[in-house]
Amino acid sequence: MSFYSTELGAMLVVIFIGFLPNEVWRVLGVLFGRRIDPGSAWMQWVQAVATALLAAVVARLLLVPSGALVALPLWLRVGAVGSGIAGFLILRRSVLAGVLVAEAVLVAGAWWLGVSP
Repeated sequence: MSFYSTELGAMLVVIFIGFLPNEVWRVLGVLFGRRIDPGSAWMQWVQAVATALLAAVVARLLLVPSGALVALPLWLRVGAVGSGIAGFLILRRSVLAGVLVAEAVLVAGAWWLGVSP
């Protein structure tokens, strides 16, 4: 029986290899992030790049879906995105509301079409 096959060994591997290396960068980000001006040109560029990456991911999910989305027609995927945007705007620019509305439209549309995952 090796060290990694025990429950304690597995937990230690997760802590030392998964959690701690990530936590160091999170703490450093908090410490250095306090001094960054959110209105600076650099941060506006970072926000623009992040927005473009998110738009690319959404476009990829719409046009070249994978997994369970392959079974859903394009019109349903586009309708879910549109309803999610509408839910976001109507419900006081709440990202959670937009995601939940879009997900509800996808689930209801899949159920109505008889598509199962």
